[in-house]
Amino acid sequence: MKDVQFSPEELATLREHGVVLFADRVIFDAQPPMPAPQIAAIQALCAGPIPEPLIELWKQTAGGRLDYDLSLPMNGNIESISWSELFWNGSDGYRDLQGWIAHEQELAEEAAEEDGRDWSGKLTHLPFGGFEYLDRVYAVVEPGPEHGHITAWKHGLPPAWTHALHEDGVSTIAPDLYSAFGALHLDEDPLAPTGDYFSGQALLQYLDDRHQDHGLDLDLMDKLVGFYCRAVIDWRTPLANGTLRRLPATARAALHHAIASDDADLVAELAAAGVSFDGPQQGSALATDVAIGNNAFAAAMALVRAGAPVARDALRNIDGQISPELTNALLVNGAEPNVAAIVKCAACGAPASAHLIADACAQAGIDVPPAFAAERDALLAELESTLLEVRDGSHGHYLGPEGLAERIGHLQTFRL
Repeated sequence: MKDVQFSPEELATLREHGVVLFADRVIFDAQPPMPAPQIAAIQALCAGPIPEPLIELWKQTAGGRLDYDLSLPMNGNIESISWSELFWNGSDGYRDLQGWIAHEQELAEEAAEEDGRDWSGKLTHLPFGGFEYLDRVYAVVEPGPEHGHITAWKHGLPPAWTHALHEDGVSTIAPDLYSAFGALHLDEDPLAPTGDYFSGQALLQYLDDRHQDHGLDLDLMDKLVGFYCRAVIDWRTPLANGTLRRLPATARAALHHAIASDDADLVAELAAAGVSFDGPQQGSALATDVAIGNNAFAAAMALVRAGAPVARDALRNIDGQISPELTNALLVNGAEPNVAAIVKCAACGAPASAHLIADACAQAGIDVPPAFAAERDALLAELESTLLEVRDGSHGHYLGPEGLAERIGHLQTFRL
């Protein structure tokens, strides 16, 4: 459904159900339009005019929710930006527009004081969307060549978050709001997802609730979903016509699908098409890191065979029954052996891989037995404590009680 048109009556019905279309994207849980006095009050706080596209958006809806993918280069990474909220006055918690404006005013005043200068009292960047306290989207309201640009800010996470951004980052999304909405896309078809969590879940659930509980017509809902799905990245066409290698963002979406579906044949096809596997695929993680971390071991092996780079710390991502063939391929291609990886493989029920890594550690001069015993005992204590919490309902875990118990058993029975 490449060309989906809605009649004025259909748009009015969608509006009644909290759905607004703006710049070819779907906003749901949409709030009423922002009154002119509120727009004027915000304008009075800005160093320059509020960009017209943002005023147009606010005249349709003062806020709401979005459900798309967005990735940007940031501090050398490829970062996923969670632009799932459009802030609005009167919202509770993290979506409060006036609350975020006040926060920016405080930061700007503090920065001016630290620099020993007077603050004008006017904002140069107007926050209007994002996700909780982690991601924010701004319109540049300062007069000059960047006026109207839409930028994203992302909160850095502690070092324990592997491959995440570890210091705050900023990146331009687009030169205007229309183009910024155009940058919102879907990496995969929400009607045929490859995993349990995917963009589109929240919108589809919202529409289903509106149909079941509020009478949204099923045909109109299906039409809206067809319109929404036009944002799915089409990587198959450029792959077929030989142009995919010249489209890095589209190629990343294709590789995302190959890893998510553990499709070794597609990886090989991408390699044959000249797609580069260099550089980060997700955060700072290489494609091989992402595949290993997602237990997409067939795709990981295909990547290594195709010459994809292997990070020195690739073995730290193991969280499943990795084969000795793949483990050996990683070691041969640059992954450094370490005792923690031995323990991970043992816990995951991959004893052959654990022994391979142990042999490589010994060859590197590591005294494996005492180091292994210390790492194993620490992980056992952690798993046993977590299992108790899961069983008494005070804690959740992605493995569940059975998976935790299985890993404990693997560790207890493994021998070097």
